[in-house]
Amino acid sequence: MEIAPLAHAAVMLLSLAVFLTLFVFRMQDDNRLTSWQWVFSGADVFRITPILVVGLLLAFALARIPLPRRHPASALFVLSFAVGALSWAEPEVIVDAARYFTQAKHVEFYGVGYFLTEWGGQITAWTDLPLVPLLYGLIFSLLGENRIFIQVFTTLLFSGTVVLTYLIGKTLWDEAVGVYAGALLLGMPFLLAQVPLMLVDVPTMFFLTLAVFMTIQALERGGTGLVALAAVAVAFAFWTKYSAWLMLSVLPVVFLARHRNGPRSVWLRAGALTAASAVLIGTILLPNIDVIIGQLELLQSYQAPGLRRWEESFVSTFLFQIHPFITCAALFSAYAAYKRRDSRYAIILWLPLLLVLLLEIKRIRYLLPVFPMLALMASYGLREIRSGEVRKYVVLCIVASSVVLMVFGFLPFAQKASAVNLKQAGEYLDSLAADRAVVIALPQLHAPINPAVSVPMLDLFTSKRLVYHHDSGPVPSGEAANKSPLRFTWEYRNPAYYAAGTDGPGDTAVVVIASDPAQPLPASVGQRLQGYRLSRAFIDLENVFGYRTIVKVYLPVREAPQV
Repeated sequence: MEIAPLAHAAVMLLSLAVFLTLFVFRMQDDNRLTSWQWVFSGADVFRITPILVVGLLLAFALARIPLPRRHPASALFVLSFAVGALSWAEPEVIVDAARYFTQAKHVEFYGVGYFLTEWGGQITAWTDLPLVPLLYGLIFSLLGENRIFIQVFTTLLFSGTVVLTYLIGKTLWDEAVGVYAGALLLGMPFLLAQVPLMLVDVPTMFFLTLAVFMTIQALERGGTGLVALAAVAVAFAFWTKYSAWLMLSVLPVVFLARHRNGPRSVWLRAGALTAASAVLIGTILLPNIDVIIGQLELLQSYQAPGLRRWEESFVSTFLFQIHPFITCAALFSAYAAYKRRDSRYAIILWLPLLLVLLLEIKRIRYLLPVFPMLALMASYGLREIRSGEVRKYVVLCIVASSVVLMVFGFLPFAQKASAVNLKQAGEYLDSLAADRAVVIALPQLHAPINPAVSVPMLDLFTSKRLVYHHDSGPVPSGEAANKSPLRFTWEYRNPAYYAAGTDGPGDTAVVVIASDPAQPLPASVGQRLQGYRLSRAFIDLENVFGYRTIVKVYLPVREAPQV
């Protein structure tokens, strides 16, 4: 009997065994967003397993088809975009989206000039850097304030990262390493769950990977144009997220691993790239130095200690949220590179080594921009499988397993979260004749969070003008509030565009956002609702997250249908 059929059968059975083993031990997954202990109940194994078997059989059929020799980058782009689009129905499950939406809306309302001058002033920046909210705001200005445009944009960036990962692998080694590395980014279900969200993590991953690829190209090929483009890419990565500053330390590694003994021209290119990047970064950094210093102090006093309180285990990150085959192949790749004495491997090893082993960052969202390097490490390790067909099948099994987990596990869980109530309420408001809605956000009972932050979270899903008249009050005292990961919400104040104009009882809807279906209404709210009738209630509740959004929409009695 041929070895290949046995190997395929072994890979399929092992893939199935990995899922079943993780399912049995799912209580060990302490991820804060998509933990298997929340996503899967005991009965889900009978629902997911047959689907996974079908996916593995489909992977077997695809493994027999030759890799696309022409335009592999295009094939990876289309495939990854299609996979990313599968999760567009996911609601905004992370409240940080309120910050980025609010900053982006300032661009839409007041223009780029206002945003650049008031960022960190009238526009509260917390610990955010300006590039990604600015890009989101430009999308709103050019295409309209609709979440689907943001989702298309972030999915394009995800697909762009897949292509860049392929190009880095191809440049450093060969076509196969690049293709498989790009595909392996689809084998990380947590990453797939992040693609449609209005956050900064996926854009940071894209711009960091772009900076690495352009640096490689600029150093190896030279030319004023390439050096200038590489400098722009570095500057863009710099302004995405503060953690990207640390991750840009990979760029000197690129030079040392490839060109430390190179000709004088390479040293000149490196110097020119460094100088050009510094000029581009300094142009924005110097006028905002006070804001930057304040943010860095907050990061040191609050965010850094908070990482220890909000951490997730490496078991969760590298076994449950990333396919274990990827983790195993990445670990083995270190031995394979050592055996070959391959200095180029240092480029892809540096960031996982720095963040995971040296700094012990145990928060998966902070590690997400490093995922392309992890995929490259795994692809490098898979080179040790001599049979190209078996190697391809391993990669396809990883992708099939990840997509099944995302579509039939992570996505349904997110759609049951209370965050979906805001999405559904926004869509319902858009179906009404009223052109605006008064939003009343009641105090949150299960988490120390400013209820006012629910207003932009709702605004993201509706085209109606929202009016919010209620001040959230002072920041609550106490150690729990100060150490809460939601502390930023207490510095949030709803912008003036939510208070503009007047509203009368006859021409508006009233939206009440509570944290519990039975939460009593204050007397003032009861008076505000005189002449109104409950039209629709959105009360999905997952009973996992502290921040909960139960939404009830009231209409004037003459307009409201019976519930």
